[in-house]
Amino acid sequence: MMLGVRTVHSSCIIRSSANSSHSLSSFFCSFHQYRPTHSRTPSKLGFLPSKCRFELHFNGYGGKLGVSDGHSLVDSVLKELHERRRTMRVQFSNKCFPCRLESTSNGELLKDKLEKQELRGGLLLEFKKDTERVLLAVVQKPDGKKNWMVSDQNGTTCSIKPQQITYVVPGVENFEHTQIPEFIQKAQDNLDASLLELAWAELLEKNNSVTPKELAEIIYGTSEPLESYCAHLLLSKDEIYFSMMETKGYCSVYAPRPIDQVEELLRRRLAKETAEKELQEFIQLLSSAKARPMDAKLSRSSWILEERIRDCVEALAAYAVDTCCTEIQKRTVGTILTAMGLAKSSSSAFNLLIDIGYFPVHVNLDLLKLNIRTNHSDDIVSAAEDLLSVSFDIDEIRRIDLTHLKVYAIDVDEADELDDALSAARLQDGRIKIWIHVADATCLVQPGSTLDNIAEYSVENTFIRPTYMLTYESASELLHLSLEEEAELKILSEAAALRLHWRRQQGAVDTSMIETRVKVENPDDPEPRINLYVENQADPAMRLVSEMMILCGEVIATFGSCNNINLPYRGQPQSNIDVSAFSHLPEGPARSCAIVKIMRAAEYDFRKPIRHGILGIPGYVQFTSPIRRYMDLLAHYQVKAFIRGDSPPFSAGQLEGIASIVNMQQRVARKLYNSSLRYWILEYLRRQPRERKFRALILRFIKDRIAALILVEVGLQASAWVTVGSQVGDEIEVRVEDAHPRADNLSLKQVAQ
Repeated sequence: MMLGVRTVHSSCIIRSSANSSHSLSSFFCSFHQYRPTHSRTPSKLGFLPSKCRFELHFNGYGGKLGVSDGHSLVDSVLKELHERRRTMRVQFSNKCFPCRLESTSNGELLKDKLEKQELRGGLLLEFKKDTERVLLAVVQKPDGKKNWMVSDQNGTTCSIKPQQITYVVPGVENFEHTQIPEFIQKAQDNLDASLLELAWAELLEKNNSVTPKELAEIIYGTSEPLESYCAHLLLSKDEIYFSMMETKGYCSVYAPRPIDQVEELLRRRLAKETAEKELQEFIQLLSSAKARPMDAKLSRSSWILEERIRDCVEALAAYAVDTCCTEIQKRTVGTILTAMGLAKSSSSAFNLLIDIGYFPVHVNLDLLKLNIRTNHSDDIVSAAEDLLSVSFDIDEIRRIDLTHLKVYAIDVDEADELDDALSAARLQDGRIKIWIHVADATCLVQPGSTLDNIAEYSVENTFIRPTYMLTYESASELLHLSLEEEAELKILSEAAALRLHWRRQQGAVDTSMIETRVKVENPDDPEPRINLYVENQADPAMRLVSEMMILCGEVIATFGSCNNINLPYRGQPQSNIDVSAFSHLPEGPARSCAIVKIMRAAEYDFRKPIRHGILGIPGYVQFTSPIRRYMDLLAHYQVKAFIRGDSPPFSAGQLEGIASIVNMQQRVARKLYNSSLRYWILEYLRRQPRERKFRALILRFIKDRIAALILVEVGLQASAWVTVGSQVGDEIEVRVEDAHPRADNLSLKQVAQ
């Protein structure tokens, strides 16, 4: 009697072959509430019933004879099962195993198992079509000395090499390729990987190896072609219970793996299946989030609540911004992007994170790449609040009350901080007295305090009371009106003009340009409001403020030099600039752009002033923006300590060390500022009507008729093809053909006049 045993998750099916001498043709046992065990004895089934219920179906009688509970019936059924399996093993050994592994050498055993198979027409075989596909085919005829022509399951005839053949189905003669699809379907219906477990336990107990044909006898009770092929599929695809020992010709021999190895592989498979399931759930979540409208996206915080979701999102984010990404993260991201139908690229990951709402539409990619925080830590916020709650001023007794002065604070419309202001009066002898008021941040922030490690951040506080808060436009209008009640403003303008004239006599070079400022309201919204401000540095009000700031810097340098104070003295060597060489260019952006291209970089000295050739002054210290420039704050520390009679907190060497770090951070900040500014200007241009025209000045020619331009209304430099006859300094009109902020792409076309 041959016996087939099949284990499933909650039942065991025992089938007798047709020639069974038992009085029952077949019966079915239903084991409810299985409790798996990890028995170290491979001959056991590996399961123990807990509070089992048995239903016996006797096919010979066509009905259910009875139901009973208890371990007595379990014992009797297991005893019967064990006896049947013992009988099967004896018959199986006599029929298929003339040699046993424990009494025969491996070489002799394998020699018996590996039979020589000759190819001929009509045989059914399996072959590797390529690295990913394995197909069934019927042998047609030889193709040369070694190759064979075959017709595969898709109806395609091709030539294959012997080494492509992975299996020859035994017992098949004169097979037709049209029968292959039906054969494959039957094989698929008959596959059950759980059948391997019992066969593994049986073979491991006796330390036996097995061929596909022999395995078919064990699990199906027959070695017919279909069952043999099913056994081959189970063995060749199995990664848990069996490993291939050797292949000769077209037959392979498999050996059962040790118990410890099987347990470890099962553990790994469970972990892999769990991970794959979680990944599929995450992909479904991505698809659902991506399909949501922009105003109903999930919040960023919702993506980081669960660890498994957070890990996947962080892997996508790391890949998107080209930061350090582990191999595991790369594989995870590759799987996600492939499943979402996207290319495996950082831009795909980045756009996906925008589509699901994790990144805002207009997120600053450069900030992400450099991992720069855009908010203060709780400690910093707490320290700032503590300072604001304490009104102690160490210099209060030394302050002079100037609140009687008329004070002008002139800045851009969107300025968030007030760090300088101006006052002026004409003395009885006709001279002009100027007060340059600078915010005193050092009265709040002490050297070495928590807030002192901050660069490019501001604490908005001031001790002056401005009479007027003016924009450059309104200040210029007041200057133009020349109102009698605003005589102080006119005096400031007069002093600025005198200073500019004097500096030019000292060799100062005018590099006035057009500058743009952008303020974005609710930048995380898909369509935020963009406020754009264009500043012409040659504007009267801007000239006034600029001259006063330069004057302040020169005074502080002179003060520091006279009192031997270590300060960050800033200079710029004049590289023999002959301004007359640029006289053929019109004044303004075109001439300034040409001059700036040949200017040398600024330099620092921390012991004595150095000449600033471009400004035309003997020394200069940046001092008027201590709220937003850390080097200005350092200068405040030094000067205020001297005024109090204390030793300056920093030596020249310490200032130099701090400056090197600050300057490096400033370069990064400047790069971020420029890229962010350009992004929002491009976004602004993208939203403009296609028919809108923009004024543009030609700055220089890049190649042939391709010219570098500056768009006057937005202050952006770009390039475009211009007509023959155009010259540097000419003003033309252009239209925006295309604008892509994320791709940093702008296409302009000159409008015929």
